[in-house]
Amino acid sequence: MMRNRTKNRNTWSNIWFYVFASGIGFLIVIPLYWMIITALKTQTAIFTYPIEWFPKEITLQNFLDLFARFPFGKVLLNSTIVSVSYSAISIVTCCMAAFAFAKIPFRGSEALLKVYLATLMIPFQSTLIPLFMLFNSAGLSNTYGSVIIPSLFRVFGIFLLVQHMRTIPDDYIDAARIDGASYFTILWKVILPLSLPVIAGYAVITFMDAWNDYLWPLVMLTKPEMMTVPVALGMVNGQFERNFGVQMAGSLISIVPVVLIYLAAQSKMKDGLTLGGIKG
Repeated sequence: MMRNRTKNRNTWSNIWFYVFASGIGFLIVIPLYWMIITALKTQTAIFTYPIEWFPKEITLQNFLDLFARFPFGKVLLNSTIVSVSYSAISIVTCCMAAFAFAKIPFRGSEALLKVYLATLMIPFQSTLIPLFMLFNSAGLSNTYGSVIIPSLFRVFGIFLLVQHMRTIPDDYIDAARIDGASYFTILWKVILPLSLPVIAGYAVITFMDAWNDYLWPLVMLTKPEMMTVPVALGMVNGQFERNFGVQMAGSLISIVPVVLIYLAAQSKMKDGLTLGGIKG
């Protein structure tokens, strides 16, 4: 009798869990579906009441207007250059710094790492004006460098990689040192191959952060030919008098690269974040 009660209780718990999860998933999907159908509607249908959840007339005019009235192709290229460069540079610098903190003993390494990690608590908005003045005085306004250089100092990436590299046995490094390998060789041929899942997960996160970043590119990239996707979408909204169809068309195009990269690296991203969260 007791076993049956426990089984029934577990069954109802599972049912309520799936109902709750389905409800959350439904709430997440609704905005995405709304964006897609709005991008494919005519301007009249967008403001039709009651709402047309299934458009009677599908049109691509919003996409044509987007590219005709705004250099959106150049905007996509800008975001691609910035995001790829940002991710690549961040991976290189974070791997080297994490290797130094995790595997190269030097005086004050733990204290220095803690101080460095403490900067995560400093809001970016509080450093926005000093950074803008610094970059502007260096003549970096409206350049790719102004939005790529901050990738040199990704505290989260160093923390994630340090946590993983500390789980790698020192025996590998000792064996390589006996064979005469330098620290750079050890990093390149021993540590990095063992850290690929974590690096892949971090690469996806960094790419998405760079692709979706709005505030810093808004401050540094004011010329239309240098704007990234999020900044350009904000300009579209103001320039075309609340043309929601054009704005949703731009938003739909902008999420395609991120979704494709996430789907391609989903398994590695999950494994990487799991490994990066394990502390030996």
